[in-house]
Amino acid sequence: MNCAERYAEIRKKLPESVTLLAVSKTKPATDIMSLYDIGCRDFGENKVQELTQKYNELPKDIRWHQIGHLQTNKIKYIIPFVYMIHSIDSIKLAAEVNKQAAKHDRVVDCLLELKVANEDTKSGFDIDELKQLFSQNEFSKLNNIRLRGVMGMATNTDDRDEIRKEFLNVKAVFDYIKANYAGEVGEWFDQISMGMSGDYDIAVECGSTIVRIGSTIFGERDYTAQK
Repeated sequence: MNCAERYAEIRKKLPESVTLLAVSKTKPATDIMSLYDIGCRDFGENKVQELTQKYNELPKDIRWHQIGHLQTNKIKYIIPFVYMIHSIDSIKLAAEVNKQAAKHDRVVDCLLELKVANEDTKSGFDIDELKQLFSQNEFSKLNNIRLRGVMGMATNTDDRDEIRKEFLNVKAVFDYIKANYAGEVGEWFDQISMGMSGDYDIAVECGSTIVRIGSTIFGERDYTAQK
């Protein structure tokens, strides 16, 4: 099967309410266009430089999602066009996105990245940090970002029970924020981005509304071209 056929197969397995985000990092524009031609409009990229380059080359109705770690000094390059930022992992980063979005008179949709995996390499907020920030109304001061929900990555493990536990933790934090800070996040706080190629079925069971799938659609990645 080619990548368009693999995309279509996964799409059929997912509830209509779940967004299938095609993670196109390192993949050429031709692969992206093969999915675009069958109706895919949501694509995810990790690196700002690659995201900006593809935005310039490809149709302008594509919804580009920034899903990788985002450095504050790179935000300005994607703010004019990015559809959603999945990786808000600090109040400093949120404030800088807000500042850059204000310059373009935009309100940018963002997700709060949660740290639920048992891995030091993962970043994100824990629930106590978020409680403190919300109680101090830190996010409501940022008028040019709109908190749409949360994002989480499970531990890289074959233990599906551990993955399920971590995804349920993400869902629990989402529910807690929605229940306790509804006035601050608003009615548009409705997205849970979790689940990748190896665990998206568990993520959907646990309440995911966006799954981020790359290698199962596009095949294994070739990073040599980026070196």
